[in-house]
Amino acid sequence: MNKITYAIVAAVLVLLGLNSMFVVGEGQSALVLQFGRIVQTDYQPGLHFKLPLMQQVVHFDKRILSLDAPPERYFTSEKKSVNVDFYVKWRIVDNAKYYRATGGDELQATQRLTPIVKDALRFEFNARTLPDLISGGRKDITERVRAQTDASARKNLGIAVVDVRIKRIDLPNEVSESVYKRMRAERLQLANELRYTGQESAAKIQADADRQAQVIKADATRDAATVKGEGDAEAAAIYAKAYGQDPEFYAFYRSMLAYRNSFKDGHDVLILKPDSEFLRYFSQPQPKH
Repeated sequence: MNKITYAIVAAVLVLLGLNSMFVVGEGQSALVLQFGRIVQTDYQPGLHFKLPLMQQVVHFDKRILSLDAPPERYFTSEKKSVNVDFYVKWRIVDNAKYYRATGGDELQATQRLTPIVKDALRFEFNARTLPDLISGGRKDITERVRAQTDASARKNLGIAVVDVRIKRIDLPNEVSESVYKRMRAERLQLANELRYTGQESAAKIQADADRQAQVIKADATRDAATVKGEGDAEAAAIYAKAYGQDPEFYAFYRSMLAYRNSFKDGHDVLILKPDSEFLRYFSQPQPKH
């Protein structure tokens, strides 16, 4: 052989040697095909060997991948529509099944996974009312959808659904206005009920306070009348005792009090006879004993 032939043989051997080796990187796995038929799957990261020219290697991304679908319109159990924006996290768990279902194409995998997720979401939204969705049933929905889609995707696509998240739930414009009106009416009704309850409670408290005030006032009036009566009785007894000790002095003292009350303003005029009993202490100031 000449040198050219040796060079060609050496080059062919090098090419065959290189073609018989392949590397699986971190975050990847691989399977080997021979004439389109799968001969081995789940190659882990590292250096591996295959038959040159006869076998081909297909690499797969083992990391968690994302499916970010456009918003979809669903109907609630009340036949009211809502726009749902969601995303899905998934990864490949069965290389052979994934390759048979999608040909190893990630775009085709997302296209086949999307209707599975949408059907599960549609079922969950159709089973719930709009108030249930607004009040916070989102977590329960996503858990049930993830479980349903994971089972179907594993069986048909070799994919595990790691997570399903609802980013937002929007009401169409024609629905939003009616919902806001109903919520406003409900809040107004609740406010009126609270206001009426407060007014009723205030009226009861006011009536009870008035009743207690009347009772207290009646008790005070009764006690005052009792004390006044006792005082008047004691005063009458004192007057009677004083009168019994010196009737003439008592009559003189009473007359002085009457004079003081009658002439205290200095402008009063009394027209009396000179021998009037009322003026007897003016004409006879010394009491008789």
